[in-house]
Amino acid sequence: MQCNSIKMKVKTIASGSKGNCTIVLCNKTNLIIDMGISYLTLKRSLEENSLSFEEFSGILVTHCHKDHTKGLSSLIKNTKLYVYIPEDMYHELKDMVPKERCIFIADNFNIKDVNIELIHTSHDTDCSVGYIIEYNKKTLVYVTDTGYINRKFLAKMTEKDMYIIESNHDEVMLMDGPYPRFLKERVISDKGHLSNKTTAKYLKKIIGKNTKNILLAHLSEKNNTEQKALEELEKELGKTTINIGIARQDEESPLIEV
Repeated sequence: MQCNSIKMKVKTIASGSKGNCTIVLCNKTNLIIDMGISYLTLKRSLEENSLSFEEFSGILVTHCHKDHTKGLSSLIKNTKLYVYIPEDMYHELKDMVPKERCIFIADNFNIKDVNIELIHTSHDTDCSVGYIIEYNKKTLVYVTDTGYINRKFLAKMTEKDMYIIESNHDEVMLMDGPYPRFLKERVISDKGHLSNKTTAKYLKKIIGKNTKNILLAHLSEKNNTEQKALEELEKELGKTTINIGIARQDEESPLIEV
């Protein structure tokens, strides 16, 4: 894989309740979003794609749940990468990342020639965010693990080139499924996860003429199927030329040009 393109490119390495990790390639400013897989798994994936950690500029973290951070400590020990996080997130990460390896970020910041804006999400943790990443006039929206999206941030997400967005559960499967009641209530709460139906309605509002790609992410293994997630989106969008795919737990996505 060549990373010296003027185009932004993105690949999900893993997406789901067992671990999440995505790479974003922007010429020489390459980023990792979340580190919920092992250091060796990511290292092997990068090597298979002719990349190395030395070619990356930093790590973005959405929130501190284990499926987004369990490989972070090992990554920090084995590389020279810095972690970019809101300062409010640090107290949950302090046992994994020394403070000197953190760069505290504002709601809008730059890493070299890449502009990044935070989307404040609603999840059962003290601080959780999504990202709007812009490079060379192309924009990626990355949002998972949220019970809803505030209208202010939904407006900021409108008419972008690519969306990686959570489509976690089918509401009927969840309520009829094996989870105990307290866990069902957590998932459907405002601090839980987006359902297929909610995500489809959001996307119908925000996609625009420049939108080329949508990846539905963080699908539940027990409370969803790929078919149900895709069918719900098709109900809202109808026939479309947008490339729609699924970010899977155990299978990397193709390298997608934003």
